[in-house]
Amino acid sequence: MKKIDILNKIASSLVVAVIRANSTEAALKLSNACIAGGIKAIEVTFTVDYAHEVIKGLHHEYKTQDVLIGAGTVLDSQTARIAILNGANFIVSPAFDLETAKLCHRYQVPYLPGCQTVTEMIKAMEAGCDIIKLFPGNLGGPSYVKAIKGPLPYINLMPTGGVSLDNVHEWIKAGCVAVGVGGELTKPAQKGNFEAVTENAIAFLKAAKTAKENQ
Repeated sequence: MKKIDILNKIASSLVVAVIRANSTEAALKLSNACIAGGIKAIEVTFTVDYAHEVIKGLHHEYKTQDVLIGAGTVLDSQTARIAILNGANFIVSPAFDLETAKLCHRYQVPYLPGCQTVTEMIKAMEAGCDIIKLFPGNLGGPSYVKAIKGPLPYINLMPTGGVSLDNVHEWIKAGCVAVGVGGELTKPAQKGNFEAVTENAIAFLKAAKTAKENQ
């Protein structure tokens, strides 16, 4: 899939499921539950043991089903390359790393670095990053997005951290291209209730799409 197609797919998906789990089995179950709820972009974090194997398995299972499988919590270019070689469609980091940006652009894979300040965001955009992960999102909230878009109206922001069913519509209305959702989406899995994760996925997508339509 071409880079432009992946970026457009993230934007049209609106919700990126952030997968953190204590085992590869749990990570796969969580991912499948989110996809069953309609989410088309999955971010498997490298805090999951053998995350590259989870990415590889999901890539092979869903590569013909219009689902993006990305890698999260990628701290360096070496990890990014491992993820890409195992099928990752996009790379997400909690902070900006120039070498990771170079590696991803070399392979034409979108790199979404975590930034908090306007200075960090401009630095990332100058390095070729098309979507910036606003992280942690709960430090500023949707009002911070509006403030950033004052001097940078063209920036594409994806907040992660602080996104809930109660405020997802506010993030989208503030102009975010998509949102990353972790614990608020996957929490029921802690008690083995993966059906509730699927229900959460449906609810998050409905709220995000409604907000997008009413922008």
